[in-house]
Order: sequence, then C-alpha cells, then structure tokens
Amino acid sequence: PASSALSSPASGSGVERELLVQHLLVKEGDANLLVDIQRRITREGEDLGDLAVEYSICPSKQEGGLLGWVKKGQMVPEFEEAAFTAPLNKVVRCKTQFGWHLLQVLSEREECVLREIQPKDFHVKFQDPTFLEEVQLIDVREPDEVAKASLPSFEVFPLRQFGTWGPEITTKLDPQKDTYVMCHHGMRSLQVAKWLQSQGFQRVFNLTGGIHAYATMVDPTVPTY
Repeated sequence: PASSALSSPASGSGVERELLVQHLLVKEGDANLLVDIQRRITREGEDLGDLAVEYSICPSKQEGGLLGWVKKGQMVPEFEEAAFTAPLNKVVRCKTQFGWHLLQVLSEREECVLREIQPKDFHVKFQDPTFLEEVQLIDVREPDEVAKASLPSFEVFPLRQFGTWGPEITTKLDPQKDTYVMCHHGMRSLQVAKWLQSQGFQRVFNLTGGIHAYATMVDPTVPTY
C-alpha cells in the first residue's frame, strides 16, 4: 500500500525515522505575531532560519532555529506530533507548554543504529551464503594478526593504516549496506564502527569480543593468540 512508506517505524525492521527540524518559538500571547511570520515565509519567501534569529525565544535561535536530528521520544508530544506528520519543507504551527511554534522538517533519514552482535548470533548468520552476499564484513586488525587467525569473506582495513583507507571509505564500501566490524577483542572495531556511523553508514554491527570470543565461544578451529 502507498501509505506504508509513511508509517513509522517501518514494519518489521524496527528502524525509526530521524528528522532534521528547524523551528521558531514565540510566547503564548504572541499568536498574531506567529501568523504574521508564517505569512512572511509562505507568501513572501522569507527564510524561517533568518526569522528565528530575529524573533524566536528559544536558545536554538543562535543556530537559526535548528534543533538538529531528532527522533521520537525526545520532544514534547504536541511538537513531536506536528513534526512527524508534517510534509517535508512545509512550515506548520503547533502550540506547546512553551508557547507557539513554527516548525519545518528539512530532511529525514533512518535512525543510525550501532548494534553489538554476539559471536553465536553472528555464527548463525555467517553460515548463510545469502547473508554474505548482502553485507560488508570488515576486519580492522593488523596484517600480522590476520595471518595468525582470520575469518573468510572479511576485508582487511588495518586501523593503523586508517590514513590511507579512511578518506576513501565511501568509495570502497556502500553506506547503505549492513556492515559488520571485527577486531581482536572488540575495542578497535567499536571505534571504527562509531566512525563509520559518523560517515553516514546506517546499519553498523560490532562483533562483541572480537575474533577471540568467536574462536573460544563458537568455532574452536579458529586459532587464538
């Protein structure tokens, strides 16, 4: 059905939407001012950000009214309801305990989620050939470590050589694909996983305990070192 694209969260995936929201706040008694400001934006093409700097009583006025990326559960209910039902880029108004707001959703994205995956759960997925076709597997250990113990299908991006592969990561890997990161004990991989998120990778999984935990808990054929 056509409406399913608008439902949140997406059915089954549990991925929430995040909205990039800009707003302007005036006191409850200033409803007439708000109507006038809204008219200036919609009819005269003035910018909500510029008007927020001038009129808003919210501290976000310093940023042109920008609240940054928000998700459900972070804002008062009336504001949240207005933001999550507003069409993209349309200026809408709502009233909260703080006063009257004009808000505009500038962009939306799926919430970036960093997940930990346990060795046994990863092992189950790892046995499925279709899983290997659909994901990206990254090993951030050094070449001498990989020589001692490795898992097939993992691409090696040594953390010490970050300067060479880091700047090109979005050309080497697809930010839209599920990405699994592994190291020796799970600490270096966590660093890289968080960094990948900051580069726009949507779904990043850190292998808890690294290859050491995988070897000791799941697959004794993998050497430990």
